[in-house]
Formats: sequence, structure tokens, C-alpha cells
Amino acid sequence: MKFESLININYTNYLTHKKWMNYALEIAREAGEAGEIPVGVVMVDKEGKFLTQASNRKERDQNPTAHAEILAIQAASKILQTWHLNQCTMYVTLEPCPMCTGAIIQARIGQLVYGADDPKTGTIRTVANLPDSFCSNHRLSVLAGIMESHARKQLQSWFMRKRQKNNNH
Repeated sequence: MKFESLININYTNYLTHKKWMNYALEIAREAGEAGEIPVGVVMVDKEGKFLTQASNRKERDQNPTAHAEILAIQAASKILQTWHLNQCTMYVTLEPCPMCTGAIIQARIGQLVYGADDPKTGTIRTVANLPDSFCSNHRLSVLAGIMESHARKQLQSWFMRKRQKNNNH
């Protein structure tokens, strides 16, 4: 895995990443309002133009695989008419889980940019490092920590409201 540090990116690239992550955070907010864990994804093409977006739909679709990353990969593959997404950048608000990391590797995503680490199921670098494991057949470029505090606060607030709602019933 090629892990890029926030320290090593130039200001123009940072602003671009921040713009797309802000968009992903808005998509995540809408998912949270719909009762989903607030995770949002935006995918851009090799020219840095919007390609597709997705949010978690597990509850709405009653589908355990309806994670934002999976849905975005499916939509991008359909739009581009290829499963090789090596020219795409995926922006996701939360570090991907094992299923989504596997799909990202299988789709050969060119770059993954994510907001907050996931200390429970993150498999890019937090709990496990699937991109660098022997089971990975793709060298994934990763940039973590874009809008991290916003992404973390969004998730923490959503879970706090959910717990309060559950405790009141």
C-alpha cells in the first residue's frame, strides 16, 4: 500500500480532497437522517470529475452488503463499463470494513481517501491492513485523515442519538 501523509500533499490537492470529502460528509448526513449509519462515498474519475455517490443502505434495503463503498463501486463500474477502476479516486467518510476493503482491492481502485479511522472494523490500517496483506493483488494508494474530526464527530453524534433513542424506549 502506498500510504500518503497529509503532511506530504500540496495545498491545492488538499483543497480538492477536502471538497470531495465535504460532499461525502453531506451524503453521510442524509443517510444518518434516513436511519443508516452515516457513511458516504463520492467517486471521481481520472480527471477529478464527479462520477457517482452512495451512502449506506443496509437498513433501507435490508441487505447486509449495501455498504456505501460497495454501492459506489457497482455504480462506477456500470457507468464506466469496466470493473477496473484504477483511474478512480474513492472518497469515504469512514475507514472501510473487511468486505469493502476487499471490494476496493478487487475493483483496483486507484486511490482511496478516507476521513476517520475505524477502531472496530477498519481494515486499511487500524484493525488490519488488508491492502498490504498476502491476499491483496493490488497496490492501493491511500490518504487518510481528510476532514477526520468532522467525520468522527458526525459518527459519534449519530451513535449517541441512536443510543439515547433506544434508552428512551
